[in-house]
Amino acid sequence: MIDPRAIRTFLAVVRSNSISGGARLLNISQPSVSNAIAQLEQTLGVSLFERSRSGILLTPEGEALLRRAESIDSLLRDAEAEVRLASAGVAGPLRVGGTPGALVSLLPDAVRRLEEQFGQFALHVVERPDHDLAAMLHRGEIELAFVTTGIEEPPEGIEERTFSRDPFALIVGRQNDHLPARVSLREMKAMRWVLPEARGAFRRQIDALFMAANVPAPQDIIRCDSLLTTKALVRGSRRVTILPMQVASAELSIGVLRAIAIEEAQFPRAIGVRQVAGRRLSRLGAALLDVLIHSSTL
Repeated sequence: MIDPRAIRTFLAVVRSNSISGGARLLNISQPSVSNAIAQLEQTLGVSLFERSRSGILLTPEGEALLRRAESIDSLLRDAEAEVRLASAGVAGPLRVGGTPGALVSLLPDAVRRLEEQFGQFALHVVERPDHDLAAMLHRGEIELAFVTTGIEEPPEGIEERTFSRDPFALIVGRQNDHLPARVSLREMKAMRWVLPEARGAFRRQIDALFMAANVPAPQDIIRCDSLLTTKALVRGSRRVTILPMQVASAELSIGVLRAIAIEEAQFPRAIGVRQVAGRRLSRLGAALLDVLIHSSTL
């Protein structure tokens, strides 16, 4: 059986790219690290590293162990934290990630429902582009990823569920009060824009709207992945953007932004959650997923 301490030693060596670096990272002697790695290789019956002038190179067996080791390390870290929190009457911790729009659309209501169920809990939320979230799921850094769904097949080993659909709209500030309640993007060529930078599912859907209108992407454009900044730029200028209605719901409700129907927006944005297929969720993670299932608008 593999000693969990050996797993952490292995990870320290990988992350620092050397035996000596791993020793410094763990604040133990270099011979202790070398012995731990040797015992781990003996237990597994394989070589995990090849030494080179630039540091260490993982063998195929080392690469395979790394994927599992990162998950084990996350599991051990969360186990320690969960026991500590449980003694204080707090559920968790739960770590989730997502793209900004998907998090804004799904997480706030789910958190409110969790608070009614659990009272006190520890939740960690990070924003990342789509392409980073699958790797974070596999490494065990997050349990759930909130994303735009239905655009493409999930990466291998990842499953997704859709919980809500939200129509796209042209979002404008008070300086564009003259615009009608419905427009075609063909009529918007002269407008100044704020649109997403990251090449994820959200941007692909925005690009598809311009393709559907048979017009090129705007040239007078600010590329911005921060939803808060995007809405602030539109609110304080003549610039416009395209967002799902839920993402701008707070500003729309108080009248500082206005939503205009887009003729080419024939498909709503689908949003949901991805997780590692077959991996058991923590108690809080399972409760969050259950909340999303029972509050789904589909």
